[in-house]
Amino acid sequence: MAVFVHGVLAGVTTGQYDTFNAKLQETPDIFDGCVSHACVPTDDGLEIFDVWETEQQMNAFAERMMPIAAAVGFPVSNAAPRTMTVHNYWVPGASA
Repeated sequence: MAVFVHGVLAGVTTGQYDTFNAKLQETPDIFDGCVSHACVPTDDGLEIFDVWETEQQMNAFAERMMPIAAAVGFPVSNAAPRTMTVHNYWVPGASA
């Protein structure tokens, strides 16, 4: 079952995100199961919006992603992202 993930990254800059994202891109299979991703700057930092095919795939990503985030200096946070079950999703122009 697909899941929607909303993460708030207070104090993280777009520059930090870009460095982090470049490191993640060096391991493309880390995104296995990610349907979509958006990073939005806010007055307080960044907000992340993802759709994952399954919660297990999202959890596998999180386990691999956390050491990379720490290595590039992301602030440590105990706040878990908000995760919700997706009723339906589709991608405009994609064949069914």
